[in-house]
Amino acid sequence: MKSVESMLREMPDIANEARPSVAGKLEWVGMNDIEMPVRIKDDRGDLIQATGRVTAYVNLVDPEVRGIHMSRLYLHLDEAFKERPLTPCDLRQMLRAFLDSHIGLSDRALVRVDFDYLIRRKALHSDNVGWRRYPVSMIGIMEGQEFSMEMGLEVLYSSTCPCSAALSRQLIQEQFQKDFNSTGLVDFKQVHEWLGSEEGIVATPHSQRSAAEIRVRLTPTFQMFPIIELIDEVESSLKTPVQATVKREDEQAFALLNGRNLMFCEDAGRRIQTTLNADERILDFWVRCTHYESLHPHNAVSVVTKGVEGGYVAGAELPVRLDQPSK
Repeated sequence: MKSVESMLREMPDIANEARPSVAGKLEWVGMNDIEMPVRIKDDRGDLIQATGRVTAYVNLVDPEVRGIHMSRLYLHLDEAFKERPLTPCDLRQMLRAFLDSHIGLSDRALVRVDFDYLIRRKALHSDNVGWRRYPVSMIGIMEGQEFSMEMGLEVLYSSTCPCSAALSRQLIQEQFQKDFNSTGLVDFKQVHEWLGSEEGIVATPHSQRSAAEIRVRLTPTFQMFPIIELIDEVESSLKTPVQATVKREDEQAFALLNGRNLMFCEDAGRRIQTTLNADERILDFWVRCTHYESLHPHNAVSVVTKGVEGGYVAGAELPVRLDQPSK
């Protein structure tokens, strides 16, 4: 009878022993949606814990090799995620381990970590605080000895249509003329009451929940990921981020913010463009602003990039770089 060791030694390894029926190099091979616990320190030093979905890829440069060692990728991930909070340095070491375990097979590696970042946000006017969720992606790429780092996130905001606001104002003016034109001089109290009535404010502009999807390429020198800083920058530029806890005074404050910040999707894209261009840590960016219209069943969309040579291409659906997959 064969020993266990003998049986294990004789287990077939088709990926190494068999040649592919059709030869060819492959840009990326690996796994996605790998379940991992994520611990990460943000730029405030807070430790965030979340359920992560991880993508791990290497390329395959030898056209005659059947496949890569996917189990090695998984074991490197497991070791990295169980030891300590994830940092940019850890991403680099992880990618280096991917390539060291695939010498002769691969010279490029990618790891992407997707998770939800939860943060407490203060209400606009009241003393209440509530939770907000931001989908975040951390992406590391290693090409030979060159490491690059990217971050993606999504910010929800409200957008009130400038055209609809102007049309609404016109209808209110016409209603005012109809109700008060024949009286000559108008009474302040009467006008004041009219302005607070449904009969007076006969039209309101349409607004909608909107989303800014952002991908940035960062200078790889950070000790921590600038999650909060980037979220705050984008929300400050848009000025109408969606809220968590809302009392009546908060809703009124939100209505005031929307009235003071009417915007088309073009306006939203340019606001974020200006903010990201001013951040010296950001080497490149791709932004898509989607306004989920309440007027019609299709959406209004704007897409903008930094426009650097060899950087992101302004594809409408996904941020595209020629050297990496988008997901």
